[in-house]
Amino acid sequence: MYIDSHCHLNFPDFANRLPDIYQNMLDNSVSHALCISVDLDTFPEVLAIAESRDNLYASVGVHPDYEDCSEPTMEKLVELASKPKVVAIGETGMDYYRTPGPLTWQQERFRVHIRAARATGKPLIIHTRAASEDTLRIMAEEKASEPSGVMHCFTESMDVARAAMDMGFYISFSGIVTFKNAKDLKEVAKAVPLDRMLIETDAPYLAPAPYRGKTNEPGFVKHVAEEIARLKDVSVEEVGEVTSRNFMRLFKIQQ
Repeated sequence: MYIDSHCHLNFPDFANRLPDIYQNMLDNSVSHALCISVDLDTFPEVLAIAESRDNLYASVGVHPDYEDCSEPTMEKLVELASKPKVVAIGETGMDYYRTPGPLTWQQERFRVHIRAARATGKPLIIHTRAASEDTLRIMAEEKASEPSGVMHCFTESMDVARAAMDMGFYISFSGIVTFKNAKDLKEVAKAVPLDRMLIETDAPYLAPAPYRGKTNEPGFVKHVAEEIARLKDVSVEEVGEVTSRNFMRLFKIQQ
């Protein structure tokens, strides 16, 4: 069995398709999925999807790319995180890819999420792109190691992975690791211990080979597991078993 640790099932790409998505999860041995919040305005949609099925969960947070939206406060995040199906704080983090940093508003928002995670004891889901130095610095300053969490859709260096793991974080690999040109990332995946790893789709984005360029979905996460298995020379069943156990442990989900 596999678990998709990061997807966006409330996005328009899945409108009127959710029954098929769930069936494809079943057909591809995907037992659970975590539906990720990117802003507070659409959080009710994320929560409703998670509450509709026993094997779906939700996070609450505001993505660093969303500048013109309702700004989260620690108090609001803590309030929304009290919902039983909410198991994580995020997606949060730092992103200087489109707008070179430092971006003070992004940094402050990230700090608010870490403080909410510490207050609730729920793990963080962290996005970092072209901002790893500031991301790690703020994680250390705000004691992100206390709730820990996951570095989602990881594309950074092994040094960054090691620094995050030293703070108790898991490293999550997406369909990018299946891309032929992702040679550096493949080396990172080889080096990250399996017991510190999660797998994800980031659906509807980043569909793995052989579906690259198409709409991604949780059922495709097994292709990420297959590539990890190939890189680490272990069985795909072991990858599925260990990453699923890691997911349950991190998000404190009782089977």
